[in-house]
Formats: sequence, C-alpha cells, structure tokens
Amino acid sequence: MKVFGIAGHSGMGKTTLLEHLVAELGQRGLKVSLIKHSHKDIEIDRPGKDSFRLREAGCQEVLLLGASRWALMHELRGNAEPSLDYLLSRIQACDLVLVEGFKSGDFPKLEVWRAEVGKPLLWPEWPGITAVASDGPPPVNAPIPWLPLEDLGRLADWVLQEAVSLDDRRPQTAV
Repeated sequence: MKVFGIAGHSGMGKTTLLEHLVAELGQRGLKVSLIKHSHKDIEIDRPGKDSFRLREAGCQEVLLLGASRWALMHELRGNAEPSLDYLLSRIQACDLVLVEGFKSGDFPKLEVWRAEVGKPLLWPEWPGITAVASDGPPPVNAPIPWLPLEDLGRLADWVLQEAVSLDDRRPQTAV
C-alpha cells in the first residue's frame, strides 16, 4: 500500500481534483482509498436514527452495515485526534491511499493552487510538497514542478511516481 497527499487551502479544488484522480486511477486498475482530515466537526449520522441514539448514549464505536456499504464511527469524546499512521492502519488493503489534509505531515503531496482564490502557496512552508498543480502559468524559474491542473493523465502519473510505501515512511502524528 502506498500513500500520497493532496494539499491546498480551502476553495482551491482539492476535492474536485481527487474525484477525477480516483476515477483515472480506477480506470488504470488500481484500488484507491481516501483519508480526509477536516478541522470542522463532522456528522455522518442523523439525529433520531438508532445509530445516532446509541452513540449519544455512550458507545465508543458504532458500526453500520447496510446493503451496499458499511461505516465505522468512532467517538473521540475529547481525546486527541488519532495520528495518520493509526488511521492508515485501519484502511483495508489497497494500492494507494490518497490523503486530503494533514498538511504538515511529512509524506509526498501535490499542492492544488489557483491564483484567483487569492491565498498564498503552502509550498515551501509545508513539508512534503513535491509539485504544484495549477490552472495558471508557473512562476519564472519555479523550483518545483508546476503541473497543469487540467492534465489529469500527467497528474495521475506524478501521484504514482511520488507515492511512497507505508513501510518507507516515518511515523506521522495527528495535525
């Protein structure tokens, strides 16, 4: 299993790029999984449903199984967020795990950047960024590869070239 990250400020188009990348990599015969880190509180359950009521009653974990999917919800209840390594250990075997978020994690990442959003690049301040995917021209003498956001084949090739095996990484903490 290999890991590769997608980084960028909110509104840059990370999720849209990930949708296209997952489809492209799937067409190449790869099994792809995703870990998305959000600084917001997330809710994937609905008030009134049995699973919601049982979580509210105090269950640490609730696993839902339906006809077409299953989901495991784990309540932190004030505990620290788990590390990326812990989350990766929970992913079933696949060819590639894409990670959105964990910007400060020291693993290879592609930064998605659009000038019109009006936010600065994360590179070079954040570790692991190996290239920038943008819809604009690269700066003069760009010190890292500047890839066209619309060239999905090239972006997928970059991800596969730069992804690292879980065995080749240093342990990652929560960020």
